[in-house]
Amino acid sequence: MKGDLLKGSRCVVTGASRGIGKAIAEAFAKCGADVLITYVSNKAKADETVAEMEKYGVNAYSFRCDAGNEEDTKKLAGYIKEVFGSIDVLVNNAGAIGEEAPITQITSDEWDRIMRVDVKGVFLATKYLVPLFDKDRTGKIINISSELSVKGRANYTHYTAAKGAVNAMTRSLALELAPHILVNTVAPGPIETDMILQDMSSEWVEKEKNIPLGRLGSVTDISAVTVLLASKYGEFYCGQFISPNGGAVFI
Repeated sequence: MKGDLLKGSRCVVTGASRGIGKAIAEAFAKCGADVLITYVSNKAKADETVAEMEKYGVNAYSFRCDAGNEEDTKKLAGYIKEVFGSIDVLVNNAGAIGEEAPITQITSDEWDRIMRVDVKGVFLATKYLVPLFDKDRTGKIINISSELSVKGRANYTHYTAAKGAVNAMTRSLALELAPHILVNTVAPGPIETDMILQDMSSEWVEKEKNIPLGRLGSVTDISAVTVLLASKYGEFYCGQFISPNGGAVFI
């Protein structure tokens, strides 16, 4: 995916030092966009992502921001205004999966942590970055959810509840911000990321492949959808739930 499909666009991707966020940021850069990514702890990986994006001749930046922290998000908005002036695309990707546990063993602290990152993070980024959208162009907000928000998963009630909230936020924001800003959800299915391969057993990975397409998805399967939505070809999508999931769930 190369060319000038997003040339002139200024894009922000939260939580993009690795995994799906990194793939989205690099796909935007390949298509000619200037990109700012956020990270919370892994500055080295964020720097690597910035260096990869700069190879495509675009402007690329990183900024440390805890997605669920309001002061961090205010500072992020100030930095974006400084380097970009205004923006065209926001991808709310930053999030956490949480610890696998039955509902009786999920602690209140763990519940609050997932809600703070996955739900409050989307709220804060949207609240403080919407005023920065270019008034003369159609803006795009892409919220990254999960197919599990529809399918459900035992022992991940906190995560599925958080992503269900993101879906609902997308629909309300789509009504609130259209036609100036188009808001949509991308809900990946089982995707092969470094986090999955490092943190999950080989048995778990093989079980995830038990879907009609018989494989895990790649991060490019997701980044391709976000490029579509961010581009001029995504301007009739509003409040939609798009789920590249290999047939894991039919929606």
